[in-house]
Amino acid sequence: MAELKPEMSQAGIHRLHTTTVIDELGESREVSLTGERPLTIYLNTIEIVTLMTLGAQPELLTLGYIRNQGLVDKLEDIESIQVDWDVEAVAVTTRTPKDNIEQLTSRRTVTSGCGQGTMFGHVMDSLSELKLQCPRFSAESIYDVLKALTEYNEMYKQAGAVHGCALCDGTDILMFVEDVGRHNAVDAISGWMWLNGIEGHDKVFYTTGRLTSEMVIKVAQMQVPLLLSRSGVTEMGLKLAQQIGIGMVARAKGKHFLVYNGIEAFSQSETVS
Repeated sequence: MAELKPEMSQAGIHRLHTTTVIDELGESREVSLTGERPLTIYLNTIEIVTLMTLGAQPELLTLGYIRNQGLVDKLEDIESIQVDWDVEAVAVTTRTPKDNIEQLTSRRTVTSGCGQGTMFGHVMDSLSELKLQCPRFSAESIYDVLKALTEYNEMYKQAGAVHGCALCDGTDILMFVEDVGRHNAVDAISGWMWLNGIEGHDKVFYTTGRLTSEMVIKVAQMQVPLLLSRSGVTEMGLKLAQQIGIGMVARAKGKHFLVYNGIEAFSQSETVS
């Protein structure tokens, strides 16, 4: 029996705007601005959270958020996801609502995510159950992924003020998302994976943002065992990666990177198995 998929609106909005500025020489020029809109998620009429987002893929963002927060167990439980920008809200309707949803959302941790991310307490409590195996990887394979990503980050190049995240299968970039917060970008990719039945166990996850505890948790929930960033690492992010078994490669730009976790799986010459 085919898996039921939710009925979803297609309410992505234009992400770039313009304004006039004066440069250091006193000359006037028109530049691009990154869009930013509030989007409040309602789950069966219960207000869950308000996210600040570009609004490019609000349905996937919502789907990934409720998945990563453990608010819905199965994709087929979701009947519809409907975004209405007139009221800056998205309504998620499920076929089998959880009885303890208010209890699940009663404890929130405000994370270090740009745009103020949140993580519900029961997600933090389940970390001991998350165990992954870092695959073998090499300097060559990291260089190849970074090279494949050079044509992306288009909005960053035009306007800045965004983070980019990508799901990679070798050098194939399966999905790339930019948003004002890295936690939004990773949630949108998670939603896309869930909707399309994409498994993460043989993939690499890339982000332009720092590798915090929140990023490690979200990637672990997607079952992706190797995390790559051009930015730095927090202490808790590293401890969680070590606990869960996620390979962590950071400060990755050009021909430079640092392996923080998964050192035993790293080789200078062997490709990713």
